[in-house]
This record gives sequence, structure tokens and C-alpha cells, in this order.
Amino acid sequence: MTLASRALAQLATWPDLRQAAPSCGLGQALSSTQGEIVHFHSERDVDLRLTDRAVRRFAKDFGNSGAIRIVPGSQWVTLRLDAASDVDLLLTLVSVALQAPQMWPDPADRPVAGCNDQRGAGFVKADLGAF
Repeated sequence: MTLASRALAQLATWPDLRQAAPSCGLGQALSSTQGEIVHFHSERDVDLRLTDRAVRRFAKDFGNSGAIRIVPGSQWVTLRLDAASDVDLLLTLVSVALQAPQMWPDPADRPVAGCNDQRGAGFVKADLGAF
């Protein structure tokens, strides 16, 4: 079992999340009542949607982690799951993502479009058929 499949299985049990087809068309996604929250694009790469304010709030901490990539102008951060601690980080950030719209709403109230997979995050795409 890969780290991503383990994280997906665990997150799929959370009552505020449900499995969904990703709007970007690649991999698997989980949604909340606020919309898509996480996309599993490969056995190691996950995009997570946060508000702009939440990304800015945590940007310094994200910069200190080799597991997280921020794409300028995106409400999505990309996590690379290389170790069990990266899964723990993902679970924590999904919890933040579920609360972020209430804590740090987007002042422009812009629609969420795409994810980092469509914004050149630089990670290799992979089919999750066996995932």
C-alpha cells in the first residue's frame, strides 16, 4: 500500500469528506460541502486546496518543508508524500482546509478552478488505476 493510498483510505472515512471525480480529470479527489479539497494525482503527489489567506498564513512554514510546493496565484498547495510524516502533515492540512473557508475566507470570493496539476507544479503525472 502506497502512502497516498493509505492517506486516501484514511481521509475517505472522515465524515466531512466524500470521494469525487477530480475536476482536472486526473487521479482521485475528495470533496467537502465547500467543494473539492484534495486531489490524489499519483502514488506520491497530492494537491490540497486552501484559501489564499491560509496559504499566505502558512507560507513561511511551507517554505521550510521540502514536502510542500506553493504555486503562485493558486489556492492549491502540492504535497509530495515521501514518508509517513508527510501523510501526517497532509491529514493536518486537510483538517485546516476544512476549516479555512470559515477562518480565512477569500475576500474576492473567487471560484476555485483547477488545481496545481494544471498549473505546472513540476511533478510527474501518473495514472492511479492501480492506486
